[in-house]
Amino acid sequence: MHHSRFSSVIIDCRTSDLTSAAKFWSQALGRPAEETPDNPTYISLKMRADEVICQVQSVQHESRMHLDIETDDLDAEVMRLVKLGAREVEHYRTWVVMEAPTRQRFCVGRPKSADFPRNANRWE
Repeated sequence: MHHSRFSSVIIDCRTSDLTSAAKFWSQALGRPAEETPDNPTYISLKMRADEVICQVQSVQHESRMHLDIETDDLDAEVMRLVKLGAREVEHYRTWVVMEAPTRQRFCVGRPKSADFPRNANRWE
């Protein structure tokens, strides 16, 4: 048995000025930006407790947005999604980049939310 749920929207920005990109999204969404000292490729927007996590990320690929699914069992969740038709694109220690049958990219990773697994799906 494992749990998973939708947790985050990641705004991928191909830019050398992540601070300016985060400033735009901060102002557009009305949420303050908070730099992440231990991971300079992300700037988090300070969302309300009842909102999904939103982060602005510096990337090398084309700019786009993707969603994250958080889980307490990475391998089981990836296997479940592969059975649904997704494919694994890249595998890292704490997350996996996946692609849906309709070619949207998304990530599956360790829990980010403080209240996980509240409101998560339970899979057998």
